[in-house]
Amino acid sequence: MNGRSLNDRSGRIVVRNLSKRFGMVDAVRDLNFTVEPGQVTGFLGPNGAGKTTTLRAAVGLVTPDEGEVTINGARYDQLESPARVVGALLDSHGFHRARKALAHLRIYAAAIGVPDERADEVLALVGLSSAGSRRIGGFSLGMRQRLALATAVLGDPQVLILDEPGSGLDPEGVAWLRNFMRSFANAGRTVLVSSHQLAEIGQTVDQVVIISQGSKVYGGPLEQLRGDGAPRVHVQCSDPARLATALAERGVTDIQATPDSALTVTGAPPRTVGDVALAAGVAIYGMHQERTDLEQQFLHLTAGDYRAGQPTAGFGPPSPGFPSVPAAAPPAAPPGPPPAGSSAAAPTSAAAPPMPPPPEQEPGTRAPATPESRRPAPNQQAQPAPPPAPQSQPAPPSQPAPQSPPAAQAQPAPPATPQAPAGQAAAADRDDSGAETRPAPQDQEGAR
Repeated sequence: MNGRSLNDRSGRIVVRNLSKRFGMVDAVRDLNFTVEPGQVTGFLGPNGAGKTTTLRAAVGLVTPDEGEVTINGARYDQLESPARVVGALLDSHGFHRARKALAHLRIYAAAIGVPDERADEVLALVGLSSAGSRRIGGFSLGMRQRLALATAVLGDPQVLILDEPGSGLDPEGVAWLRNFMRSFANAGRTVLVSSHQLAEIGQTVDQVVIISQGSKVYGGPLEQLRGDGAPRVHVQCSDPARLATALAERGVTDIQATPDSALTVTGAPPRTVGDVALAAGVAIYGMHQERTDLEQQFLHLTAGDYRAGQPTAGFGPPSPGFPSVPAAAPPAAPPGPPPAGSSAAAPTSAAAPPMPPPPEQEPGTRAPATPESRRPAPNQQAQPAPPPAPQSQPAPPSQPAPQSPPAAQAQPAPPATPQAPAGQAAAADRDDSGAETRPAPQDQEGAR
């Protein structure tokens, strides 16, 4: 067979001149680095930097355009038993939701040639022994991450490749994962882990590989990355001004006073600051060196393609370009007698009794029509009034002139008549029998 023997236990991962292009996007460009056994190597980079593409190329899921990734000196497809050499956690969603956790592991165990007892062992290793008989569809994201990790270590591999393994884990799970990776590497095995949790990576890894826009921008020990910046020393002393003057005479000029009456000295190690203070006769009450923050170094080295803008101080009122919502018009007043003082005075008869409340509506039945429901909608055109009844008095001048139908041409309104006093107008609105004869609205043809 053209593959390497399983007895080759070097466990070294070599990424050599790796390049991969997807359409117009260069996902990885001439990438080179080595992952040594016995260490946890962090693989860092902003979104879209090419981390997942590199890890998928290492296990044969992506075919490079140029270069290669080798494990134990061979490509993944050349290994005799890949699952017993390399374990990978690249996605925690590739499970059959109706399948139980233990059944899932036993299917994979049969596929890679390990006994069923190994499924029970790895399930206990990741803390899911009590969930082995549960369906995966009911698992939380953290539980699926643990199950994916159990699948990766099912073949007892020498190399472990993890892509965001802490996603969805609670604090206890994150601490457990950190200890698991450390113990795996301490046994002489290889761990390559990609993550965006820089604070957690800073407590776990030994080596760091940082890529940006598909290319490597740093590769080496984590402590060396932290020590690349100038040293910063925080000093509490008896006379800050005197110490600052003595340091300036020694060529250390980057000195800042702090609110707690101390000094922050940049560019000088603690030993130099202590010697200068001793020579100047300044008592030192406390001194410590500030370590360079991994996040600051990461942001300094990377240049992400998708940088968000800085947030503003607050959200002000909407810009003038947004149209305002018009206020709702007040409802129209219900029809009733004209107000007092108008030319058509209210009748002298007694007022009509109030209408009784409508009966309760049975479910599924239509409510009875009311005067309000018969009233046309505001945007509905009013229907022309019926032909007027004969009358002996022209319409009062205070009544608005009725409109003609839409098809008829509007005619000039008749000349206004002199207004009669209120008493005479009320008498004119009654016939000889005393009944009220208020004229109905007229159209233009009836008024002529």
